[in-house]
Amino acid sequence: MSAKNSKSAMSRRTFIGIGSAIGAMAASDSRPLLAQPRSSQPVVISSGNGFLYRNGGSETCVERAYRMITEGNDVLESLVAGVNIVELDPEDTSVGFGGLPDASGNVTLDSCCMHGPLKRAGGVAALQGVRTPSNVAKAVADLTDHHLLVAEGAQDFARQMGFQIEDDLNTERSRQRYLEWRRRIDPSHYPDPNRQAKLNQESIKKFTRNSIKIAHEMANEGLIDPEHLYGTINCNGINSNGDICGVTTTSGLAWKIPGRVGDSPILGAGLYVSNDHGAAGSTGRGEANLYNLASFLVVEELRRGADPKDAGMTALQRIWENTETRLLSENGEPTFNVNFYVLGKDGRHAGVAFYGTSNNGDQRNYAVCDENGGRHEAIEGLIR
Repeated sequence: MSAKNSKSAMSRRTFIGIGSAIGAMAASDSRPLLAQPRSSQPVVISSGNGFLYRNGGSETCVERAYRMITEGNDVLESLVAGVNIVELDPEDTSVGFGGLPDASGNVTLDSCCMHGPLKRAGGVAALQGVRTPSNVAKAVADLTDHHLLVAEGAQDFARQMGFQIEDDLNTERSRQRYLEWRRRIDPSHYPDPNRQAKLNQESIKKFTRNSIKIAHEMANEGLIDPEHLYGTINCNGINSNGDICGVTTTSGLAWKIPGRVGDSPILGAGLYVSNDHGAAGSTGRGEANLYNLASFLVVEELRRGADPKDAGMTALQRIWENTETRLLSENGEPTFNVNFYVLGKDGRHAGVAFYGTSNNGDQRNYAVCDENGGRHEAIEGLIR
């Protein structure tokens, strides 16, 4: 073999050897591979109330957000504009203006948002006086170096940013529901003039029970929406560039202990976004979700390659495993519901829950808007 041919063969062997070594190193590298940028079909998903309330207008939450995204607006700006519809609509008693108040009669609001491509996040908790806490959460993300402001500090910040502060966010409807709850849980101090004459000590003992049980009792009587005891709206979206954002906003648990904060404003619980992998948000029993930071877990499952449905089901299984015995039925199933709304980097999505149907058999749904328009799609249940 000539020196030239020998040198050429050695170069080829060297190149092949180096390439094999690099391949072996890549195969043994346990670091996660980032998703490659790609174009996506725009889509917006949310909890079911995102395709229900219009606040007197022509668009629902998911429809407005989708329209704005496809018009070229920032994804998070579009999602916040969408949830503003629900926050401002007094007919939804689980979000914003007219949300069911705490045990002192005050409407206190929580929200958080995450901007995937900019890697920004912001939240507010126990905020009073501002109908659209999602806007304040976005201001925290855009204008501060913090992720979460609470109570008076959150309100002071909102005032400084020019938000209107109102004395009371109750509507006549939410106030009447609150008074009915007080009459049932504390009839000796909040007598009902229509039935007070009939009350005796035995009936007082009957009504003075756990506040959540009374809330369920009122729901069974049609006085409040059973889906709004832990009411919230989560909304996630992706544009054609693959940019993913999310927002969650709520008035929290009906008649909660003043100062209670649920999962909605907490990053990783009520919402989590990774621009490389997807987004997840939650509604339902916030304490269960908080204990597990389950929205973060959902996105981690997306990162590992799970599809949106399976990622959500994994989080539900984790919550179930970590649930206190007192919150399980006789057959060991959760006595509460948790829902996840999951959006993948490729635009695939799913809504999952412990119970995809209500106790009376009605199908629970989540909201979607894409090129085929706004609609409800069925939530898939882990248990039923």
